[in-house]
Amino acid sequence: MIDHVTPCLCFNDSAEAAVRLYVSLFPDSRIVSISRYGKTGPGQPGAALMIVFELAGRRYQALNSGADVPFSEAVSLSVACDTQAEIDRLWDRLGDGGTPLMCGWIKDRYGLSWQVVPRQTEAWIAGDPAAAGRVLKAVRGMVKLDIATMERAHAGEGVTA
Repeated sequence: MIDHVTPCLCFNDSAEAAVRLYVSLFPDSRIVSISRYGKTGPGQPGAALMIVFELAGRRYQALNSGADVPFSEAVSLSVACDTQAEIDRLWDRLGDGGTPLMCGWIKDRYGLSWQVVPRQTEAWIAGDPAAAGRVLKAVRGMVKLDIATMERAHAGEGVTA
């Protein structure tokens, strides 16, 4: 019986550095195991081959494939933050060597895309269509998301749909 699906993130050769950054960012995160290349390769002996890790209690895998297959924005990891301070902290750490995109999206230095969003976003865009339109209009004008601006838009203060 299949009881879970685990996303596997494929890196050229930076899986271990990426995973160490990721687990440092979130509570309830850890490296579960690291298997390493042996003398017969194909990777450098001792380099990480597969890393099993948990982010905020959810299991992932990271694979150093040696193939230069870049990530794309078609897949991202979304992080729901309770406060602006959490958004700012994650944005700064993920953006160090990375690229801010738009609407709360940021690509880290390893090429993985993240959405750093307020936890309330889902409720703001699932309810009243006019309020949702105002929130989405506000978001389209942002790079890093600002909770206070989104709250004002939801309430109808300063942004029209």
